Amino acid sequence: MTTTLLTDIGLLVTNDPTLGTGPTGELTDAAVIIDGGRVAWIGAAVDAATAIAELGLGPLSEIDKASAGGACVIPGFVDSHSHVVFGGDRAAEFEARMAGRKYEAGGIRSTVAATRAASDEELRARLYGFVDEMLAQGTTTLEIKSGYGLSVESEERLVRLASEVTDEVTFLGAHVVPAEYAGREGGADEYVELVTGPMLEACAPHAKWIDVFCETGAFSVEQSRRVLEAGIAAGLKPRVHASQLGPGDGVRLAIELGAASVDHCTYLSDDDVAALAASSTVATLLPGVEFSTRQPYPSGRRLLDAGVTVAIACDTNPGSSFTSSMPCC
Repeated sequence: MTTTLLTDIGLLVTNDPTLGTGPTGELTDAAVIIDGGRVAWIGAAVDAATAIAELGLGPLSEIDKASAGGACVIPGFVDSHSHVVFGGDRAAEFEARMAGRKYEAGGIRSTVAATRAASDEELRARLYGFVDEMLAQGTTTLEIKSGYGLSVESEERLVRLASEVTDEVTFLGAHVVPAEYAGREGGADEYVELVTGPMLEACAPHAKWIDVFCETGAFSVEQSRRVLEAGIAAGLKPRVHASQLGPGDGVRLAIELGAASVDHCTYLSDDDVAALAASSTVATLLPGVEFSTRQPYPSGRRLLDAGVTVAIACDTNPGSSFTSSMPCC
């Protein structure tokens, strides 16, 4: 295994206040020892040689050395919300929104058709391209959702491909009701039966999380509950898309079922904020969506001041946030 000593770090952000100053644990004139691909030690540069000896990593003369050139070194970004396995594009939809058309969840169906028509090789090539982009921009942990197949075969394919690049795979068969179900009476409930039955059975072996788009134009609270409870029973952990297009009860459902996160949170009531503050559910904000859809940005400061745990992610997808850059978001 290779051991590397990274020196000449102008500012090291540890994200541990016990290791440095301020809430992010900042160190100046710092060094990092990386051994076998893992961070083995961080501290003042003047203490690096002693640390190498104490760790039994060999004489300093045998250690690879690298300089940060006085730059800031931070932990890798965690992008906890992305949809990067899909076919086609929705450039026309972006153009229409720039002309003033309102964003609607139904645009997802156009990507579903393109994704179903794409080969595994085409989907894999785009997926790996996004992963390369993210790594180049500092994202080292990535969550990927399905949701652009909306059939048993297609959803299984998407979570299987996603599992090639990350352990954080989310089954989102309940993204919207696909066209073949949306046009008939009771079609949405029939589709929920498919999601909670054969589709979940096929996808659960490749996934860690279960998600649902609890929103007008997608799934009701009652339908969302059925999806999440079925996923939990299958051993998946819940998370929820909610309050993106308007106020609703999705936040409360997420909290009630112990969801790890409720994502978007564009429209939150004071009661929603208070409930989130009293829970362990993370409010994940996706500002790339607001930028692209011209919706109001949710107030992160409002949430933080109330005691809510807040995360930020890209929501990389073809329709409402076509960016993979955490620094941008």
